[in-house]
Amino acid sequence: MFKKYIKEKEIITKLQGLIQIPSVHEETENTKEPFGKNTVKALEYTLKLGKELGFKTKNIDNYCGYIEFGEGEKLIGVIGHLDVVPEGENWTYPPFDAKIVDNKIYGRGSIDDKGPVIASLYAMKAVMDYCAENSISINKRVRLILGLNEERDWKCIEYYKQHEEIPSIGFSPDADFPCIYAEKGLISPFLIMDYSKYKNNDIVITSIDCNNNALNVVPKYCSCNITVNNNIKINDVNNIVQNIASEFNFDIVTKILNNSELQIVSNGVQAHAAHPDLGVNAISRLIIVLDKLLKNYNITIPLFDLFTKYIGLDFNGEKLNINVLDESGNLTLNVGKLYLKNDDLKIGFNLRVPINTKFEFIEDRFSIICKEFDSVSCEFTGKKDPLYVSKDSYLVKTLCRIFNEATSLNAEPIAIGGATYARAFDNFVSFGANLPNQKDLCHQTDEFISVDNLLLACNIYAKAIFELLLC
Repeated sequence: MFKKYIKEKEIITKLQGLIQIPSVHEETENTKEPFGKNTVKALEYTLKLGKELGFKTKNIDNYCGYIEFGEGEKLIGVIGHLDVVPEGENWTYPPFDAKIVDNKIYGRGSIDDKGPVIASLYAMKAVMDYCAENSISINKRVRLILGLNEERDWKCIEYYKQHEEIPSIGFSPDADFPCIYAEKGLISPFLIMDYSKYKNNDIVITSIDCNNNALNVVPKYCSCNITVNNNIKINDVNNIVQNIASEFNFDIVTKILNNSELQIVSNGVQAHAAHPDLGVNAISRLIIVLDKLLKNYNITIPLFDLFTKYIGLDFNGEKLNINVLDESGNLTLNVGKLYLKNDDLKIGFNLRVPINTKFEFIEDRFSIICKEFDSVSCEFTGKKDPLYVSKDSYLVKTLCRIFNEATSLNAEPIAIGGATYARAFDNFVSFGANLPNQKDLCHQTDEFISVDNLLLACNIYAKAIFELLLC
């Protein structure tokens, strides 16, 4: 129905151009570029493309923007994001080259979420052209909302909701087909202690570097420098670290910097925090090694002691006794931050909480555990309520049917641990672009979207937008 209206070659080249903009969030005090200059470049690129395709566009103070067509009071929304997580290391092809190999477009953001955004934009174009050619009047509007801060704290969508019209129904092309009817809640606890009174020990941590890892990413790298005092031999400390790493089969590399200083590097495998089982957490492994090393010299750091007792390598909260389960799946726990700054030693977590579990339950458990350990406290950030839309709703049933008709499958709606913009509005769900049983490459090295899947998603989105216009 829409195939002849979908500009296949143009979709590919325009997506490559968007991927080539490294729109990673930047810390900045520039209020004109609240999330960094490259996020603004990505927004300007996409808005310019939308205008060239014949749409109405708006840049909302460089926080976000939108692309729209149609007439009428009712607004249908499609909401995606143009920011990406840091690229990480060890890519087969440069992460911002958008190289095509074996019919796959490689690059950070190709599947999360630039590819699906471009597919949605050209789906809107296909619907607009189809309606024009067939003299179908459009009495509703379709708006593609473009966020720039999804991978951090959603300040972009908060800004949108304060300043712009709220859609009445729609979807976010930022997860899986056939349709996501439930998304777990999010909460980010931080365990904190004052490290100042431990700086006179025989072994002292002087710095920690985790490559500014995001909480929603399983960290692939974390290092620290330690110094030794009181005639402790650096070679002995180095040997103990190596033995601990060997005992646990951890990928730990050490480097003696001088007679009193040692660098310890923990290597892991990057993955999305919603799927911590797909990664290898470098931070968790470094903490375990440090805890055992220090205890070998009769030094106990309460924060590390808590960590090894109640968390360790667990990513379902079993040791914390918060491993709840419901129809949306298990709780998942990612250790995403470790840093030492101004004598504050902190560990940050990203939890994906099943839809029927209250945040208070999680907070109470962390608070109770902290009381067991001297000077350890806890604070909670990043709370996002779960999403739930009934499987029997018009929206879920319609989107699933459209996907199944396009693929000759009989897939059922699913629940995920990921957090998409769908939960920003009522009567929204997440819809594609990963296919069923397809490996989730979000936040991973060698992220790609296949050309075939990109074009299939565009066709599915066109059908979905058209049906929502008719409802």
